[in-house]
Amino acid sequence: MLFQDIIFGPIKSRRLGVSLGINLLPINGKLCSFDCIYCECGFNADGKNSSKLPSRAEVKEALEKKLISMQQEGIKPDVLTFAGNGEPTLHPDFAEIIEDTIATRDKYAPFSKISVLSNASTIHKDSVFEALKKVDNNILKLDTALDSKLQLIDQPNSKELNIKELTKNLKKFEGKLIIQTIFLKGRHLGQSVDNTGAQEVEAWIKLILEIKPKQVMIYTIDRETPSKTLEKASLSELEKIAKTLRDKGFEVSVAG
Repeated sequence: MLFQDIIFGPIKSRRLGVSLGINLLPINGKLCSFDCIYCECGFNADGKNSSKLPSRAEVKEALEKKLISMQQEGIKPDVLTFAGNGEPTLHPDFAEIIEDTIATRDKYAPFSKISVLSNASTIHKDSVFEALKKVDNNILKLDTALDSKLQLIDQPNSKELNIKELTKNLKKFEGKLIIQTIFLKGRHLGQSVDNTGAQEVEAWIKLILEIKPKQVMIYTIDRETPSKTLEKASLSELEKIAKTLRDKGFEVSVAG
């Protein structure tokens, strides 16, 4: 499913409440630094088109127009969420768009939080890092503690991307981040993608203890996936993982 507008929704998010989406990627096309086997937008190759990225001015105008309309209708979004057709931080004006969005939010929807859903592949860039520090919910992906599973499940464009480097960069936020992790089962390309096993979960928890996020969001498949041989993790498995983290003092949300 690809989004066909710069601003979409509001939708009821399992994790964020009433969410107004902001898509900085091509309209009805996909641009991402990962090619996750579970992505609701499909594989990157299936989302190629000639659409351009929306400009900074177009994003600001579209958001302002939508918030004014919602204000007139008496609808209050809980959150303004950068998501859409791929990785939002790939937009060359991402940092400036965050500044614009904060100002627009403060004017028309001061009660709303700003969230960014990112795969964390660009947080080594100073402009992206500083921009993410300014939002209310800096939500960054960490689906596994294993390099082999990172390549299998998330399929980053850069084969040099590794868990050690990701962890080092995530720790730089000094707790001002939310870690989001999907747990799933099944197979892809003949290999098991199951990241719910005891040893793998234990390794992932060790990384969470290092990164020290203010919150952890764990979830499983909810929509159609591009890889057709994936399976949901059970709610009981998710709750067991969540309990382990809660016992260590972390705030954890579960979406099964």
